[in-house]
Order: sequence, then C-alpha cells, then structure tokens
Amino acid sequence: MDAAIEGYLAWARIEKGLSENTLSNYARDLALLNAWLNERGIEDPAGVSRGLLSEYMAWLLDTGRSMRTSARHRAAYRQLFRFLVREGVLESDPSLLVEAPRPSMTLPSVLSEQEVELLLSMPDPTTAIGQRDLAMLETLYATGLRVTELVQLRRENLHLDAGYITVRGKGNKERVIPIGDRASALIRVWLGGHRGDLDPGGHSPWVFSSPKGGCLSRGAFWYRIKHYARLAEIRKPISPHKLRHSFATHLLAHGADLRSVQMMLGHADISTTQIYTHVARERLKAIHAAHHPRGDVD
Repeated sequence: MDAAIEGYLAWARIEKGLSENTLSNYARDLALLNAWLNERGIEDPAGVSRGLLSEYMAWLLDTGRSMRTSARHRAAYRQLFRFLVREGVLESDPSLLVEAPRPSMTLPSVLSEQEVELLLSMPDPTTAIGQRDLAMLETLYATGLRVTELVQLRRENLHLDAGYITVRGKGNKERVIPIGDRASALIRVWLGGHRGDLDPGGHSPWVFSSPKGGCLSRGAFWYRIKHYARLAEIRKPISPHKLRHSFATHLLAHGADLRSVQMMLGHADISTTQIYTHVARERLKAIHAAHHPRGDVD
C-alpha cells in the first residue's frame, strides 16, 4: 500500500495537477487508511475488499469523524483505487459500491441584489484605491471568480473587446468567463486612469496592482471588502467568496442554466453547483413569505 499511495500522489501532482493543499489532504487521509489496514494485517492493495472499506467507513464515524470528513476520506481512497485499476495493478475497484455518508447540506450565505448594489456604491472612484476597488468588486460580482483568480488576473487575460476574460483555476485548468459591459468599462477606466499612480512605470503584469505595483494579496482585498461592508452598514459576515456565491445564486434566480453556471465557476462536478439552486429556491420562498398577503401562515 505504501508504494501504491506514493505512486498515486506523484501521478496526481504531475498528471492531474491537483493543488498542494488537496494533495496534502489526500496524503493524510490515505495514510490513516493504510495504518488501519496494517493493523488488520493487510499490506497489499489486492487484499482490500468492498467489505473492508465499508467497515473502515463505519470506524471513521464511530471514532468521531463527521459525515463530511468521512466523505472526504472516501473521495481520497476512491481516487487511489481508480488509479490502481487504470495502471493495471488491480483488476477491479473495491471502492466502487461503497456507500458514502451523506453530510447535511449547508447552504452558502449570499447577499441580496440590493445589498450587492449598496456594497458596489461604496468605493470612491476619484481616488486610486477606490477606482481599483470598484473595478475589482464589479469584476468579482460579474464573473464569480475565486479571490485568488481575481488578485492574480493578468492584463494578458483580458479580452474586453470580445467580452470575456480567461483564468487558470484549480487543477491548472483554463476557463473562459463572460464579463459584463459595466465591469469591462470600469476596468478600462482603471487601466487608463489611476492605475498609473500605483504602477508609474507600467511594468506590473497584474490588472489590479497593489500600491507598490505588485500583486495584491488575498488578505488585503478581504480587508477592503470588509471596509466597504462597514460603510454600507451590511451586518452579514462578508468575504470575497460571498460575492462568488451571490453571483451564482443571482444568475440562477434570473433563469441561467445550471451547466453554464458550472462552467463559469470552474466546478469539476455539477453537484457542487447544484447547491445554488437550493439557495435560489429558499430565497424565493422567503421573498414570497415576506411580501405575499397570504405568504406567512403564522
């Protein structure tokens, strides 16, 4: 098992392009499975059966792991055994029919469309920082980028005349994302305006540079969003990811199809995107209850 796990992790890093964070999680989860199997005298992948893996899942829950954590362990060893079958080490995949624990679904919190409008009205476009922040917030809400993708957006990734940007997301996969007219216009204003105050020589490759012309950090942008939320008197906890959640939820609420939203968000599995349909449905129910004369039965 030691060699099998080592081989899988090397393949996942080089061929699949998994992030170091994901690889670290998988390595830790697979090491626990390996130790559990060793305690039962099993050191060869061929000795692992569906029954053993089901027993392992029960052991994870019995020892206090949450359903969500146990589901992550299952995802790790499923990837391992698929790899071993692909490489011809195993003839069949013992993890194929092992049932996953079903974690309770936690719906992401989102801003209302009115709250987004209020937040985006806070930056002062007459200053260099305000002009940059306004363009960043509009771009984030217009595209649903992850915060890392936003702060690391390069000028070569902009295709504003054609109406889209390109980014490299998780797994080093490139995706094309439409960008609206307002966000495009604000980026143009920023590039032709106060950006030169932060990068006088124009040498920085980043679209949204820091005051020293470098790449703005995730933490710095998080601080800027919190600052504008306080100015707007938005009481909800706020983060760059909340605007990503809001982007997806508002698109679906206005009739976008799930597959298109999945592609724009860069989700590998559509089930990850489906959670936003639940958010949109719950928001519509709340609106109905609040505003329909017979919507609230209490």
